[in-house]
Amino acid sequence: MRLDKYLKVSRLVKRRTLAKEISSQGRITVNGNVAKAGTDVKEGDELVIRFGQKIVTVKVTGLSEHANKANAKGMYEVVKEEKVSES
Repeated sequence: MRLDKYLKVSRLVKRRTLAKEISSQGRITVNGNVAKAGTDVKEGDELVIRFGQKIVTVKVTGLSEHANKANAKGMYEVVKEEKVSES
């Protein structure tokens, strides 16, 4: 599944266009490699996403073309969440 679609369906990012924008800025890595919107995501992959002052690391636990709010949480597991301070 494409990275941008996965982020939208799992509700890690609200809109697919926003997911594309974030990935084009180099703010997402998949297994340590900077990822583009079209990067293939599969179960077991580790995503590191930088949202402004927050960095979230998640492990992909499931893939689904469509997911409701309850099922979306089951598509990933938060490994680490940290706040970055500007110094």
